[in-house]
Amino acid sequence: MTRAPEFDGMAALVTGGASGIGAAVATLLLERGAKVAVLDRETAGAPEGALALKADVTDDAAVREAVDRAAAELGGLHTLVSNAGIGSIGTVEDNTDEEWTRVLDINVLGMVRTARHALPHLRRAAAARPGAVSITHTCSIAATAGLPQRALYSASKGAVLSLTLAMAADHVREGIRVNCVNPGTADTPWIGRLLDRADDPAAERAALDARQPLGRLVSADEVAAAVVYLAGPGAASVTGTSLAVDGGMQGLRPRPPTA
Repeated sequence: MTRAPEFDGMAALVTGGASGIGAAVATLLLERGAKVAVLDRETAGAPEGALALKADVTDDAAVREAVDRAAAELGGLHTLVSNAGIGSIGTVEDNTDEEWTRVLDINVLGMVRTARHALPHLRRAAAARPGAVSITHTCSIAATAGLPQRALYSASKGAVLSLTLAMAADHVREGIRVNCVNPGTADTPWIGRLLDRADDPAAERAALDARQPLGRLVSADEVAAAVVYLAGPGAASVTGTSLAVDGGMQGLRPRPPTA
């Protein structure tokens, strides 16, 4: 007897789903049998087979319209993956108030807006399919480890971690699970642009690789696998959890290599 795909009959919305981690998540959800909508400012990179919805997570009306359209065209909404976000470099002396406002607006309030409009659809899905409904946030190792030159970014991701726990408590009785994934430095287009701006891109990449005990950057596909696990019905008893996909960066303290 052939077993149905894990996400058979389920609909998912992925923000920031047209590139990097988001595109990898959307692709894997499609492979696992989900109907998938991608919400992004630019949708050209959305995976084939996904419903591409152009919206900016800083625009509440646009987010509401996109979420409602996704639920209407996919026949409901079981899974929200809030992945849209931007990076920032610098100490507290380097970033202006305007930069702080912009990053927090995208990285934190973008998740708030999306969840606000998705929750009515998720509640209806949870009533029909207990244990299968979830929200998963893309957080970061920056939420739990002090990284140099990442004050603003770390503050935004620390807020995402706390938001995840609070939302998990708020919605657990409604049958909606809320979790987050904490990637280490991931090999994404943003990191590529960061390296391109470095004086010595090869040396900068080597330093980022060495910072993670596995000795390499995390891949988008590896993060996607963790997101899809948390989003799936196999994680029906997992809520309020942060799952590190960081090459051991958070928990390991290996000895330096010997000469």
